[in-house]
Amino acid sequence: MSESTTSDPETGDAQMRDQGEPEGQKWLSGVVSLVGLWIAISPFVYEAAAEFAWNNVAVGGAIFLLAGYNFYRIITAHPTSTSVMSLVALLALWILVSPFALEGQFAMEGLEVAAEALVWSNVVSGLVGAVLAAYVAYAAGRRAPAGTPAGAR
Repeated sequence: MSESTTSDPETGDAQMRDQGEPEGQKWLSGVVSLVGLWIAISPFVYEAAAEFAWNNVAVGGAIFLLAGYNFYRIITAHPTSTSVMSLVALLALWILVSPFALEGQFAMEGLEVAAEALVWSNVVSGLVGAVLAAYVAYAAGRRAPAGTPAGAR
């Protein structure tokens, strides 16, 4: 985060003022990135059908990269991308519901989607990732200067 020094007009004391994103947004983006990494590697920890594993690897990898990109933006003094974090929240919601959405397709083929532990891992990881990413996007949107177009941040 960059800071600037200003003088208090009444006392003449120097004061530091933040010009970047709050520290919390940086660390929450990092945590969401790690959640995405866990989603991507979890099919190799737990037993899963190949199609379901590819879903986790692709979507988890996308979450990892997108949230990591947002983390990088913040540490290089760029503003948080609300559109990227909104997309991450939607991808995390997909991970949350994917075991139940894909279960019907696999049941028709006589296959089991995944081990129960992987299903619960997806539910918890998807919920945590969606809530944190949505919060980062919401907080960044509230900090947008007046007159900034909605898609610009």
